[in-house]
Amino acid sequence: MKVIKEGGHRLFEEDQETTQYVREMLDDLRKNGMDAVRKYSQKFDDWNPESFELSQQQIGDAIAKCDQQLVQDTEFCQRNVRAFAEAQLATLQPLEVEISPGIVLGHKHIPISRVGSYVPGGRYPMFGSAQMSIIPAKVAGVETVVGCTPPVKGEGYFPATINAMKQAGADRIFIVGGVPAFALMAFGMGEVEPVDMLCGAGNKFVVEAKRQLFGQCGIDLLPGPTEIAIIADDSADPFLVACDILGQAEHDPNSGQLLVCLSESFARETLEELHKQLEVLPTRDVAEISWADNGKLYVADDRDEAIRLSDDYAPEHLEIHVEDTDYYVERLKNYGSLFIGEETTVAYGDKSIGTNHILPTSRSARYTGGVWVGKFLKTVTFQKMTPEASIKVGEVTARQCEVERMLAHGITATVRTKRYGK
Repeated sequence: MKVIKEGGHRLFEEDQETTQYVREMLDDLRKNGMDAVRKYSQKFDDWNPESFELSQQQIGDAIAKCDQQLVQDTEFCQRNVRAFAEAQLATLQPLEVEISPGIVLGHKHIPISRVGSYVPGGRYPMFGSAQMSIIPAKVAGVETVVGCTPPVKGEGYFPATINAMKQAGADRIFIVGGVPAFALMAFGMGEVEPVDMLCGAGNKFVVEAKRQLFGQCGIDLLPGPTEIAIIADDSADPFLVACDILGQAEHDPNSGQLLVCLSESFARETLEELHKQLEVLPTRDVAEISWADNGKLYVADDRDEAIRLSDDYAPEHLEIHVEDTDYYVERLKNYGSLFIGEETTVAYGDKSIGTNHILPTSRSARYTGGVWVGKFLKTVTFQKMTPEASIKVGEVTARQCEVERMLAHGITATVRTKRYGK
């Protein structure tokens, strides 16, 4: 391997100052409810409405402000997300099997009852994120989805976001952002029933709030700054590769990028093309910092080393611009979502193609995938047996309990062997 450019490391690290700040905010929000929500909303977003929840009339007014093309495009994107979620759900079947005579085991999938969905704003109004948490939840059978999204500072809601949340199936919509939004959904505060699971991305304060609220309710992921990795051999187009790297670099100054090439000549050609595009990029102010601080460019000795480098990076998004895509697809293990061939790109997955864009970051793709319909289902097991089977299992269980010295456990087995043995 040859290193052309080395960048920062993106491991999840606990920030003690952020941890303490969020803990104090959550304590305040837990004790003071909507008064604290109002205080922080005024402080951070200059937003202090009579009610943070939008009425049906306000939702209708917001949708009416949207251009018809925007509404149609949003419907297109959401149809794809819904169709894929429905196809995923169809693969999740209940199970009941008799593993030996008289012993029946099984599982069933039960939807979570209430989900809190956060649709981020901040640097960009990411209204497309609405469909990524709300639609899979609704397809899974979640009864109530409470949606929160931050206001445009001092102005109120972003109409495209409200349209997306409503069309995706949000049952209630609140205009409140950041830590207070997650506190509202988790605690209820007399406005809603407390949710059973929190879902959605955000800044470091949002991520820390989810981490601290985990246990009181479930969470989807702890997503940090976005990432992209690209493996490119000499059959790739340097223009497209550079374009896709910068497409993710614009997200955030802390975004991560990894490019693994199979030859130094291609790597340097792509680097030159990247700098050329960066000169005229509309969002250069962010992308330039991100690439300078966090961009990595390696030349692998062969395909297998390229795969090892990518798996070690464990990116949120992975594109493969290579001639033999099957070779890589069969061997790559660690990624949030895989984009195969130059015809697709991360932006398709983020916005419109139908897969989910709430994905693992900071190398957590080593042990988890992203949000999908199954995230909103509890897979629970059951067991039943005949008296004859209970005798057989009970005898073994009683002996196991005796070895473990868990005598009361053993009694529950022994009384059954005696009862059914008669």
